[in-house]
Amino acid sequence: MRDDTTTGMPRDGMSADRATAAGPGHAIDTGTDTGDVTGAGPEKGAADTVPSGRAAAALELRRGEFELAVHLGHVRTTPGRGTGQRRVTLEEIARLREAHGFPEALRERVRTVGTTEAAQILSTTSARFTRLARTGHLTPVRFRLNRYRAVVWLYLASEVREFAERNADLLVGKLPPGLRARVDEGEDWRARNWRGRRLAMLLRLADGPWARSAAIASLLDAALVAETVDDPHERTHLARLRPEAPYGRTESPAVREITHRLLLADDPDEILWHRTSLRLSLDEARASGPAPRPGADRLRLPGPVGSAPALPIRPGSRAVAPAPVPGSRRPGATSGAPGSGAASDPLPRPRPEPGARSVPGVRSATATGPGPEAGSVREARHRALSGRAGEAIRARWRRRGTSPSRVG
Repeated sequence: MRDDTTTGMPRDGMSADRATAAGPGHAIDTGTDTGDVTGAGPEKGAADTVPSGRAAAALELRRGEFELAVHLGHVRTTPGRGTGQRRVTLEEIARLREAHGFPEALRERVRTVGTTEAAQILSTTSARFTRLARTGHLTPVRFRLNRYRAVVWLYLASEVREFAERNADLLVGKLPPGLRARVDEGEDWRARNWRGRRLAMLLRLADGPWARSAAIASLLDAALVAETVDDPHERTHLARLRPEAPYGRTESPAVREITHRLLLADDPDEILWHRTSLRLSLDEARASGPAPRPGADRLRLPGPVGSAPALPIRPGSRAVAPAPVPGSRRPGATSGAPGSGAASDPLPRPRPEPGARSVPGVRSATATGPGPEAGSVREARHRALSGRAGEAIRARWRRRGTSPSRVG
């Protein structure tokens, strides 16, 4: 496997006070002097901007080149309305197309190289370049995975040439004793410095203090974020604003796992640096306005017309069906049988006892309870046994040997 690949993370024991290695604060500087480009100029309407795909085609850049140009600040963008996707103004596209040397000059500014090509630019060996990159002398700008799922770091070609001009003494001869000792210890600052550079890109493109806090929180594990941010609503808001992971569109579990591992800080002093930065950023975000809370803007809608509010039921008491609204009919009831419709009754009807017989025209007091339309059981039995229908019922009782007094 070549020296430009790595499958592990930076080792512990690194110190941020070393003169030859950039710490989290130093890695924020990306080496570009473009400044903040996200809020420049008045707000443009949708008709004056184009999405990133059309802008890349107009600037004759591939998708990866365009994204890197935006992150480095070479292409100025504006936040989209409601979609969350950033857009490019027509004025910015015209400015870049009218620049000297377009499009070759713009492509050269975002050209990336691996270890072998970078060593050729420096006129040194690949092993020498890898040692310099591991000790933090050069900061990767992005990475890719080869077919062995190993991380291949990529560097800006322009920064490699600048390094050659400033540090010619490190390219030939023996390395200084201090630098050689760090190489022997197996230090690797590439992932850490890449995280610092990526954070600088995210902060440049963040829309508001809460988005900046979410960018910082994206470098910390969920458990560390929970320890730093006590309010669960704020943690939910930060997770909602969390930047999309690079190569997040892939469906490969291995790519997602390796990328997730590279995105999180793992060195103690790096973690402490980002936790302190997150606390300071949260103070600024809270001063600008609280995090949204679920249900804060919901409206209480009135209930249906004629509905009665639910009343609490004391333990041990019997539930009572609400009184019907005058002039209304219970669902499932028929006009010919008032109070019927068992499917919609709030309380289930009890099953009849074995051997019990129903009497036509008599409602069961046990099933429905006493009501204004039902008299006593004795009066109901007397009404049922009167007339011709009652005579027929008594005749059947005599044939079966059943006593009328046992009915009801």
